[in-house]
Amino acid sequence: MRILAISDTHRSLGKVYSVLKAINDKIDAVIHCGDVVEDAYRLKSMYPDLKIYKVKGNCDYGSAEPEEEIFTIDNKKFFITHGHNYSVHWSTDRLYYRALEVGADICIYGHTHIPLIENQGGIILMNPGSLAQPRGGSTYSYGIVKIEDGVITPTIVEYK
Repeated sequence: MRILAISDTHRSLGKVYSVLKAINDKIDAVIHCGDVVEDAYRLKSMYPDLKIYKVKGNCDYGSAEPEEEIFTIDNKKFFITHGHNYSVHWSTDRLYYRALEVGADICIYGHTHIPLIENQGGIILMNPGSLAQPRGGSTYSYGIVKIEDGVITPTIVEYK
C-alpha cells in the first residue's frame, strides 16, 4: 500500500498534477490535510478511481468537511488533521497526545508548510510540507506513506 500525503495546496495544483501523473499507477490513495480542501474534489474529478481522504484547514471557511478524520488502512490507524487546532507552529505535543488518545499509528497534518517526520512514543507524526507555498526554508514537497508487512514507512519527497 502506498499513499500520497499532501497539504496546503491553496488552489495551486500544478505540481500536484505533475506528481500524480508521475506516480498515479504506484499509489492507492491520497490524503489531503486541508488548505484548500476543495482541491481534493478537483483531484477526485480527474482521478475518480483514487481513494481520497480529506480534512479542512484554517483557510477552508464554510467547508462542511471535518477537521479530523480517523480511519484504518491495512490494519494501521490513521489520524489526519490540518494542525491549526493543535498549535503545531510551536510544538507537536498536543497533536501527539490527540493521536495517542485515538490510538493512531500515524498522524498526518499540515498548516506549517514545513515537512517533518518524527516518531513520538511509537506514533509517527508526518507533515508533508507544501507543493504550493513552502515555508521556513523548505522546498516544495509531498509525502509518501508505504505500508508493507505491517510496517509504516513515511518519506518526504522533494519536488523537482
